[in-house]
Amino acid sequence: MEMSVEIVAHAPAFVMAAETVADVAAREALLDRAMGPKRKTKSSEKLRRGRRPSEGLAFVARYALGGVAGTVRLWDVTLGEGGPAALLLGPLAVDPSLTSAGIGSALMRHAIAEAARLGHAAILLVGDEPYYGRFGFSAARTGALAMPGPYERHRLLALELVDGALDGAEGTLKASGRKLKAQAQILAREA
Repeated sequence: MEMSVEIVAHAPAFVMAAETVADVAAREALLDRAMGPKRKTKSSEKLRRGRRPSEGLAFVARYALGGVAGTVRLWDVTLGEGGPAALLLGPLAVDPSLTSAGIGSALMRHAIAEAARLGHAAILLVGDEPYYGRFGFSAARTGALAMPGPYERHRLLALELVDGALDGAEGTLKASGRKLKAQAQILAREA
């Protein structure tokens, strides 16, 4: 018995992994618990609806014994009409019973590193600067940008992965990612 306790004590509490089809139901249930029923009415959701996450940029944090403890996805957007490409991060969510366990921070660091590795130039999100500021996000470069629909301007934050990526960026963010197939869209609306 002591041996198994020792092994468990050294096992990681969670691991980062690419999201799979098998994670969808657990991810959606986690998002419902963490964000509530109004999560699908947010401006960010307008940019995600009917789209797939950016290639290679949908992640889950799994409990050591399986199951989804957290999720983050990034989406392809264009900054204004004919503007530069960027990513929109969100939603980031962690099982409410595991807040302050470092899972959200680990997901953020992983997502940013992978976006940079894949050659993306900038990430935007709508969130609280006191939380996201520690990852380098700020509202300093988003003054000429807008979300499609209601949002709090001070919460539109950006992180340049490439210096100058947001120079001259202006206008309303537009979805530009891969579209879901028609059947997947029908299922998503019914959920």
